[in-house]
Amino acid sequence: MHAQKKLAVIIPKYGLLGGAESHTAELTNRISQSGLYEVHVFANKWANHPEPITFHKIPIITFPKFLTTISFAYFSGIKISQINFDIVHTHERIFSADVCTLHGIPHHLWVKQVRKKSVPSLFDYATMWVARKFVHNNCRKIVAVSGLTKEKFLEEYTDIEPCQVSVIHPGVDTENFVRLDREKCRREVREQFGINREALVIIFVSMNYDIKGLDYLMIGLAKFKEKHPNKNFKLLVVGKSDSRKYISLAEKTGIQRDAVFTGTIPHDQIARLYIASDIFSMLSRFDTFGLTVLEAMAASLPVIISGNVGAKDIVKHGANGFVIDNPEDTYQVADAVELLSDKNIRMKMSAEALDTASHYRWEDAVDKYLSLYEEVIRSKASLQAL
Repeated sequence: MHAQKKLAVIIPKYGLLGGAESHTAELTNRISQSGLYEVHVFANKWANHPEPITFHKIPIITFPKFLTTISFAYFSGIKISQINFDIVHTHERIFSADVCTLHGIPHHLWVKQVRKKSVPSLFDYATMWVARKFVHNNCRKIVAVSGLTKEKFLEEYTDIEPCQVSVIHPGVDTENFVRLDREKCRREVREQFGINREALVIIFVSMNYDIKGLDYLMIGLAKFKEKHPNKNFKLLVVGKSDSRKYISLAEKTGIQRDAVFTGTIPHDQIARLYIASDIFSMLSRFDTFGLTVLEAMAASLPVIISGNVGAKDIVKHGANGFVIDNPEDTYQVADAVELLSDKNIRMKMSAEALDTASHYRWEDAVDKYLSLYEEVIRSKASLQAL
């Protein structure tokens, strides 16, 4: 029997709130369960991990702030060098690795295009320095979670050939949704939040309302209401952010009676809220993928997303959802909601959404990464043989 190969996985927070954190944990847990690798995770914080993953605490210096990224990269490198790993797979900016998964866009573009900051901070410069040092330190395989992520990476690093960056989308476990009793979920969840069983429910899930474009959605729904004043609908806002700002916006736009803010819901309970809803929307200012889009589709929900969401790779406009290229055009958002308020159209698109999600299983994502690992191991062996 062959000895297990050793895999190092690097991320500051493992299995905690956040798309990159949950994606990394799900992928790594499944790779560990395959039995092909002895898995070691290098993180500062972690939660919800199965045996037999071994965890290594990586310290982070958070004051002064600019040392945050540098210190994690530095201490990770020291810890990893103490064990002979077959594969080093990082999900964060560090100084060296065999495989890197890009969950975000280059920090320079994030600061400039998303945060709209004209002058980067010392923290920003330090983060950019670590990222640039890593990219040019011969990482063997670079993986983007979406076509949009790959595009932004190549926009920043013009000396990297497109063929050097592959795309592997996150996966979803459709069984988490299919096994639920839809009628029971709809009845219980709607009773819990005081929503009429006949109401059209548009669900929004996020811990950052600003970046995820809740304002665009609310203004779009206000326009929908102006056109259809008697239409019974509810906006279900799941998550925790600056709720006061958006409660105020709901009042200003006249949809205060139509918006329900649930606060934070445990992740294992969110599936029930998807199932109890009719439409999912996320009109992000930028999102490298957006796992919630795939989860919503697995719950048979047609989706309305912006062209700034990486999950647009899997959304077929007018078939399983709508991609609004410019989310500031809230009339387009209203038009999409209007179309989906037709039950016949919605049911057809719901079926298409579920069919799409079924083609993005976690098992497929794991197989792609395992193939990538083997390719890297063969490449390293060939170089050592020279």
